[in-house]
Parts: sequence; structure tokens; C-alpha cells
Amino acid sequence: MDLGRHLRYFLVVAREGHFGDAALELGIAQPALSQSVRRLEDELGVALFDRSRRRVELTPAGRLLVDQAHQVVGAEARLRETMRRVRDGELGALRAGVPPGTSAVELRGLLEGMAGRAPDLDVDLGEMTGAELVRALGAGAVDTGLVTAPFDGADLVGRLVRSAPVGAVVPRDSVWARAREVSLADLAGRDLVVSARTAAPEWFERVLAVCRDHGWVPPRVREAGDAEFLLGLVLAGRGVALETAATAAREPRLAWRPLAGAPLLRRTEAVCPAEGAHPAAAMFAEVAAEVFAGAREEGRLTAGAGEQPWSLVYGGEGEALILPGEAGTQRPETV
Repeated sequence: MDLGRHLRYFLVVAREGHFGDAALELGIAQPALSQSVRRLEDELGVALFDRSRRRVELTPAGRLLVDQAHQVVGAEARLRETMRRVRDGELGALRAGVPPGTSAVELRGLLEGMAGRAPDLDVDLGEMTGAELVRALGAGAVDTGLVTAPFDGADLVGRLVRSAPVGAVVPRDSVWARAREVSLADLAGRDLVVSARTAAPEWFERVLAVCRDHGWVPPRVREAGDAEFLLGLVLAGRGVALETAATAAREPRLAWRPLAGAPLLRRTEAVCPAEGAHPAAAMFAEVAAEVFAGAREEGRLTAGAGEQPWSLVYGGEGEALILPGEAGTQRPETV
């Protein structure tokens, strides 16, 4: 019995709730699909679907099987991909996904750090959102990568490589730019700008939940697919963004202010399969942690260097904060 194939067919039917729609997606005849599911039910000795309604529904046994079937199918995909790499002589390669918007300095650090530790290892970095990375890991298309926690990956393990407080990103001429910190409740009535749900669904829901718990239910939530679009919406007055200081620093006409009580931390983890992980996956996590720690320290010394549109903004208590780029002035750590 080809258990992997039958489980793949079962998962498509479970997702679609209809044998006809599932057959169209799989590109096979509906009778062949129905026969495959019947054989799986006979093999396991339980009914997986309730067929008494117009749309098939999972039985209790079927619901229990879904998560385990995902793990088996994912393990099979990784096994096949590993054997293909053995066949094609690619064992000396590590495929890793990194988030869109990863800085040039961080990318260089990852590649140089891996090269320094494993000179013969070919590290292939690809740009992926968190959701794309989780899917690619499940299919065996990549070996490891960086993702914002939390994430939906029961068969994945992660190691924390970066943790950064999330604050309010606002135009420099707004009232909040003059405050030492911003309370989420004070943002009531303003729209929220946040990274798109499709990129990191669990993080998106986490941000909305924290806003609600702290007294801010935005009239409108504007989703941004990348950092430039997010910053552009804030610059145009279309809402307040919740992001890290590093992201806000890309646009000098915006200000970043910490949230009162620090209710949100953006945690980045290096993830890989819990079983059968690439031998260099742990090394990649170590290098990523070192690179991000170094970038954070360097950012405190060099962020904002160069010409700026103006020389100062006002902080709390009405004092002027001198911006980087002014000769002979002392640079603040956070603006």
C-alpha cells in the first residue's frame, strides 16, 4: 500500500470537503480518489469521512488523523528530497530561507559567518515570508530559515536568535513623536498599519490581540506586504504602525516610540525539522544569533549616519534631540 499517496489524497479531501473539488485539484478522476480513500479506511479500520451530507465531513478519527498525516507526508517529502540530493551530489549544500527586507549587512554576515565555519558548505539563501518558509520546510524544499514566532509548525523546532521590542511608528510632526512612550489605549480611533496576515498569520493575530487587550480596537487594519509600503502608509498619515526600531529607522521622516509596558516583542527564530534536520542547521542558528547581536550593537553606533532632512525633533519634557548627521553633535541611541 502506498501510504504516503493515500494520505496526501486524504488531506486534500479533508481540506476541500468535497471529493469532486479534491479530484480536480489532484488532477485525477473522482472514482479513483474515492477508491484511494476507501483503501486507506480499510487499512486503518476506521471511517475517516461522514458521507451522509452533501459535503463530506471528517469523523472524529479523521480529525485525529489530519495532524499526523501532515507529519507523515512532510517526512516522506523530506526523505525523498534528501535521497535526491544524495543522488545529485548536493549534500554539501544548505538551503535557508530569510525574511523579506533582511538587510544587506545581515545577509553578508550570515554568508560570511557560515563560510568561516564551514568553507566547503554551499549556503543558498532565499527570500521567504514566514508562512512560505513553514510550507517549504514541510515539503523538504529548504533545510532551515528564519521566521517570526509564533508560527504554525508542529513538526518544526526553533531557536531564538533575535528579540526586539515593538513600538509605535509615527510621523515626526505627530504628537506621539514628542512622547517618551506611547500607550496603546491612546491610539484609539487611529488606523493600524501592520505586516500582512499572509506573511505571518500567528504574529498578525498576536498583534491584534495585544491591541484589543490594551484598549485599542483600530477602525481599520491596513496590511503591508513589505517594510517600504508599511512606512509609506505611516508617512502618508494612513495610520500608526507597530514595528521594531530597526524597521522605522529606514525612513528618517518617521519616529519610533516604545510602547508603555512593552507588551510586544518581535521574536525571530531559526527553525528546522524536528527530525532529520540538516547537520548544519544548528550552525546556521548560531551564526544568525551572532550576526543579529552584532548588527544591534553596530546599529546603536551608526544608525542614521549621513545627511538627514532636518537636524532635530523634540522628545519628552520639550527637550531637543539632535539627530545623527550633524557635525560635532552627540548621537542619541533612540530617536
